Amino acid sequence: MTPSNPNALEDIEVQLLLEGIYRYYGFDFRGYAPSSMKRRIRKIMSTEMLPTISALQDKILHDAACMERFLLGLTVNVTSMFRDPSFFLSFRLRVVPLLRTYPFIRIWHAGCSTGQEVYSMAILLQEEGLYHRCRIYATDMNELVLQKAKQGIYALNLMQEYTQLYLKAGGKRSFSEYYTAGYGNAIFRGSLKENIVFSQHNLATDSSFNEFNVILCRNVLIYFDRTLQQRVHQLFYDSLCSFGILGLGRRESLKLTPHEQSYEELIKGERLYRRLN
Repeated sequence: MTPSNPNALEDIEVQLLLEGIYRYYGFDFRGYAPSSMKRRIRKIMSTEMLPTISALQDKILHDAACMERFLLGLTVNVTSMFRDPSFFLSFRLRVVPLLRTYPFIRIWHAGCSTGQEVYSMAILLQEEGLYHRCRIYATDMNELVLQKAKQGIYALNLMQEYTQLYLKAGGKRSFSEYYTAGYGNAIFRGSLKENIVFSQHNLATDSSFNEFNVILCRNVLIYFDRTLQQRVHQLFYDSLCSFGILGLGRRESLKLTPHEQSYEELIKGERLYRRLN
């Protein structure tokens, strides 16, 4: 019997794959945007040289190494130092003066990927004389990218691009002061890591773990469906102190979310919001 709708069969296979991963490994991808999910699954199938999604499910559930490769292929780890520099410039000009009023500052960088934006914020806070009273919690669901973030080592050939972004973001020093070059890599200063806690956290399943003055989650929510986006926005709202700051990515906003009226936008278009009391 030939199925009349191959697309319907593929949808079933995707649902079974994601349900199996959730039940066996605890990673919940069931709320990710379906079209983006399918594209990445097909690419992983090609890499693993498997003919069907069901075959991929069988391999993932019986081979932990395949699951690690699946995580790397599925999660999006595109980032850079001072990505969208106008965001960091706006943070420097509008948010830093607010943070000066706090004796201690807790910042949650959710979905931190390989850490470039975390170190960017550490540099900014050092230059503004605030880093010594900050604690940055940098979280991601993927343990492998967290390990890279902890190392703080990036390709040296990226530093010219990062330097330009740093200057556009209002950088006050020579960017080369923050890293040491060696063996084709840039190794960022250990002092930048002193107040950073790297930890695994899954936005789809895990709950709040502290109260924060600032939450940054940039270019992550665009990969979630509406239901999961609303869950995460509720998590952020519950985790922010009164008048705390929420920073989102350029293609993300609070429009059509349950908390749209719970924030004020600090600078139009920069996706920096202040929670109302």
